[in-house]
Amino acid sequence: MVRTQLYLDENIHARLTQLARKQRRTLSDLVRDALARTYGSSGPEARLRTLRAIEGLWQDRTDLPGTAEYVRQLRTDTRRTRNPKN
Repeated sequence: MVRTQLYLDENIHARLTQLARKQRRTLSDLVRDALARTYGSSGPEARLRTLRAIEGLWQDRTDLPGTAEYVRQLRTDTRRTRNPKN
């Protein structure tokens, strides 16, 4: 890891400090995470780790329709767009 310094706008610094406290992280960790997400991380391994980390993220959601219903809704919307009734 390489140490660097940067100047932050006071408002951004305050927001980051507040968020860091709330998440129990350091300001530096937040900045590193944001930079990695914005400019990429260390390669395909990191992308795979991210995908594995979010796998099944919404599996216990009860406010979302099932897959079959969701696909049916998409197809219905597509038919309406392709064949408008006028």
